[in-house]
Amino acid sequence: MGTLEPEFEKIAALKPDLILDVKSSGDQSRYDTLKGIAPTIGVPQGGDAYKVSWKQQTELIAAALGKVDEGRKLIADTEDKFRQAAAQHPEFAGKTITVGAKSGQGYGAYVHGTGRLNFVERLGFRNNPTIQAKATKDFSVPVSRENLGQLNADLIVMAPIGRPAQEITDDPLYRAIPAVRAGRSIVFDDKTISSAFATDTILSTGYALDKVVPLFATALKD
Repeated sequence: MGTLEPEFEKIAALKPDLILDVKSSGDQSRYDTLKGIAPTIGVPQGGDAYKVSWKQQTELIAAALGKVDEGRKLIADTEDKFRQAAAQHPEFAGKTITVGAKSGQGYGAYVHGTGRLNFVERLGFRNNPTIQAKATKDFSVPVSRENLGQLNADLIVMAPIGRPAQEITDDPLYRAIPAVRAGRSIVFDDKTISSAFATDTILSTGYALDKVVPLFATALKD
């Protein structure tokens, strides 16, 4: 489930005054290269690769831009939006969820501490314990096709990465998972919604709450 690396020459050609790389691999050579182009705000010390939350990102960016109060307001508004969504959907509380994807490397599922899991946990869901038990320092764990049953949960949310959604929905082993057979599965086929759910910035999070929460509610009713 790879993530594209920056094209340094193209970034340099833009002649930026500031580079924001607050959610990245945290690789030192990457940071040093970007810092050589312009002042760079990277992953904070002790932060894990690709796990810097939208809240941390906003705090870092607001401080760098001298807009701390504005950043706090955005954070407060977003947290309030989460509280409202959770209150409107008490049926989410305590339900298990698998949040995963299929890429060129196969199937995988995300673990606690990542943006996608933080999103659903704020709504009351808890991560699939079978998946969480496999967690390492990486943001996801691989799941082989023969073990797709490990994805089973009260709700399964999957995203295609670099391939059509039909590669998931038409997979007979995926369709055999009990939750999928029961209709409690969402496979994102709208790239805008999928990207908003995955990106985990303060702007994308607000959009995802508007678009994704109704999908969760509908799937759990089926």
